[in-house]
Amino acid sequence: MAKQKGFIKLKGSLGGLTFYEKNGQNIVRTTGGVDKERIAKDPAFKRTRENMAEFGGSAKVGKALRTGFANIIKSMGGSGIVGRITGLMKKINSFGSGQRGKRSFEILTYSSILEGFEFNKLSPLGAIFYAPYNAPVLDANRSIATWTVPDFNMDSFMNAPEGATHFQLVLATTVLSDYAYDNSSKSFEPVNPNENETNGIAFSTPIALGGTVGSDTTLTVDLGFTSVLPPTVAVISAVGIVFFQEINGQLYELATNNAMRIEAIG
Repeated sequence: MAKQKGFIKLKGSLGGLTFYEKNGQNIVRTTGGVDKERIAKDPAFKRTRENMAEFGGSAKVGKALRTGFANIIKSMGGSGIVGRITGLMKKINSFGSGQRGKRSFEILTYSSILEGFEFNKLSPLGAIFYAPYNAPVLDANRSIATWTVPDFNMDSFMNAPEGATHFQLVLATTVLSDYAYDNSSKSFEPVNPNENETNGIAFSTPIALGGTVGSDTTLTVDLGFTSVLPPTVAVISAVGIVFFQEINGQLYELATNNAMRIEAIG
């Protein structure tokens, strides 16, 4: 491996060399690897093709989950969240039914793999907010999620960042369908596309820090379904906390110590 110098920086392959950028530096190396067409057709690379197909499916299902939490993930998501979620989906895929390369993603069946997922592993919810509460519950249709946090003393059960004056509790709920391999499109597709990625979010009113809250806090998300959801979709609820600083009567969201985790899947 060598570094490119000079005014002209190349990218791509030329004369047996590959030019690319890495960590802000322009690198050149000899071109290697296996021909793409050989990977696609050679029986020796059958396992490679299977792994590539399922990894692509894991990335697709992971993106669907992130889309379901798109309205809060920017405040909560830490670095590497895409890879971490993709890795969990690949683990779910490894238990799925079907032949290798086409194994299904059965979300509700293997929900324990996703439960407890911290959106920011450097800021886990339990280290920021540790008041006693029960996990969110669903109604009979699995359409309405409800999370109740009993009254608590903020000085005893919260680790607020410096400068914070207020906080909000958050309940975010999304639907994630199972995914199955479709031979016609040669890709993984949602079993229930109409329900997939349906989502909602609820925030408490801003609560000033210090002392007790003064009452229980109940948050509700209604996904709007009028009939019982099929077992091939999972309803995923995440709970979290967002901190603010009040300046001249306005609340500004802080960038640190916001935390959220997947608390219940039903």
